Amino acid sequence: MARVSIDYHVDFERHYYSVPHQLVREEIDLRISARVVECFHHGKRVASHARSTTPGYSTTPEHMPASHRAHREWSPGRLLHWGAARGSATLAVVRHLLESKPHPEQGYRACLGLMRLSRSYGEPRLEAACARAVAIRALNYRSVNSILKSGLDRLDLPPPTASADLPLHENLRGPNYFH
Repeated sequence: MARVSIDYHVDFERHYYSVPHQLVREEIDLRISARVVECFHHGKRVASHARSTTPGYSTTPEHMPASHRAHREWSPGRLLHWGAARGSATLAVVRHLLESKPHPEQGYRACLGLMRLSRSYGEPRLEAACARAVAIRALNYRSVNSILKSGLDRLDLPPPTASADLPLHENLRGPNYFH
């Protein structure tokens, strides 16, 4: 037995297999063999996937709602180009969102969220918020959204603190200690 998640996938051994999106939150039966994962709802087979032994996603496009199929037209290159057109800080956040995940596609939703923020707040504010996110090393959608909501993007960035400003103390080891 497995419950269909809101992303219309079921989890089996850290690999996620898609089922028709209409089955979100429903319980389904899984039949697992050495090579195939089959999904059944009320005794009817609704999906079949080649079994994978590595963490990740197996998604059949027909299982996706139409709005999600539209996201398939996006690629990492297209998202990076969009970020670069808004500014270097936005590009840095988009790049981090795509590169910090095992698969770039897992960062698409956050990148599309940045696009929504750009439409809501405007490109200059998005770039300023991304610059603040880069400065505080919080390169994710939630941080950028929070910066915009609280208006921190309108404040000047504090000057970066150099490690030379730190006092000498026996408990401060510095970066060379870790090599």
